[in-house]
Amino acid sequence: MPNWGGGKKCGVCQKTVYFAEEVQCEGSSFHKSCFLCMVCKKNLDSTTVAVHGEEIYCKSCYGKKYGPKGYGYGQGAG
Repeated sequence: MPNWGGGKKCGVCQKTVYFAEEVQCEGSSFHKSCFLCMVCKKNLDSTTVAVHGEEIYCKSCYGKKYGPKGYGYGQGAG
């Protein structure tokens, strides 16, 4: 069955991403307006993005969610 719509699908909204609005990251395509941190919703770019599986985060939120925990990291004694 032919794919008449063509194009790549956005990793967030799953709608077609056209070249003029495409941002690529880790082999996936996103709309510029969808390329946001999953926690704080800040706009991301290639220098501020951190990827965990299919999820995208700003480096700050990624560190809070997946970074080291325990004494000295703001989480108490482990």
